Amino acid sequence: MESSPDNLLLKQIALEDEYAFALLYDRYGRSSYSLAYRILMDVQGAEDVVQDVFLNVWRLAGSFDASRGSARSWLLSMVHHRSIDSIRRRRDNTQMNLPMDFKQPGTETGVWHEVRSNLDRQEIRRALKQIPMEQMKVIEMAYFGGYTHQEIAAKAQLPLGTVKSRIRMGMDKLRDLFNSLEAKV
Repeated sequence: MESSPDNLLLKQIALEDEYAFALLYDRYGRSSYSLAYRILMDVQGAEDVVQDVFLNVWRLAGSFDASRGSARSWLLSMVHHRSIDSIRRRRDNTQMNLPMDFKQPGTETGVWHEVRSNLDRQEIRRALKQIPMEQMKVIEMAYFGGYTHQEIAAKAQLPLGTVKSRIRMGMDKLRDLFNSLEAKV
């Protein structure tokens, strides 16, 4: 895993290699945007999250630890966390509920974007269907609904420890599934 192309790009980015940064952005910019948009349901917000995350990649590339997971997972987890932070700030500021339905942003066009987005969603859906239902439900609430662990516990009427355990076990299974997919590629 240490010598994967993404890991090598991050090492080059840590050395302030702009070309490596551009390659990483070309590789993950669209999937990062798709994830941010899926969570935020807001074109401008998704663009802001992706810009912020890639700025942090530039700054923090040297802190990437390949022993803790893939570069793709590291990057997309930053997108996820920034998106959730954005939802929480909005919720705190406006107390509005965001729609949960996914809609393609109107400003993005092109067959490639549509195909890539559909492939990413299909890959995630297939992986989620391979984990136990109780794990899938809490992961969806946390990662796509933007709920905190405490909010999930209250909504699902489960102990907080159970929610945390289900999320952790489900994420471990998803990581293993995605790692096996990456190994096949």
